[in-house]
Amino acid sequence: MTTNQSNHPAEPVALYGFLTPKDGHREQLLDLLAELVEPSRSRPGSLVYRLHEQEDGRIFLYELWANREDLAAHHAKPVLADVLERLPEHLAGAPEVYEGQLYGEPADSRG
Repeated sequence: MTTNQSNHPAEPVALYGFLTPKDGHREQLLDLLAELVEPSRSRPGSLVYRLHEQEDGRIFLYELWANREDLAAHHAKPVLADVLERLPEHLAGAPEVYEGQLYGEPADSRG
């Protein structure tokens, strides 16, 4: 997955994107992604971790982390590597993934 990374390590960072399941793989993809919900939400620096199913069948993932350091620590966890390894067999194409800084929020509400 490729993202556009920011140069501000102390600022909140958001990851978001769409995953399209292969025909007949909707349930398997949702189950696989569900394996990440609790471990991701319980990590230090995790502010938001949400999965949404779109009307067109795509899965929208939104993560908000307090800073780049916390996001990097999350990416280093074995559970994430395991899910990412199994993910391609359930996808109809490459994930559409973006990364960006959070703007427009008061500093004291960001964590």
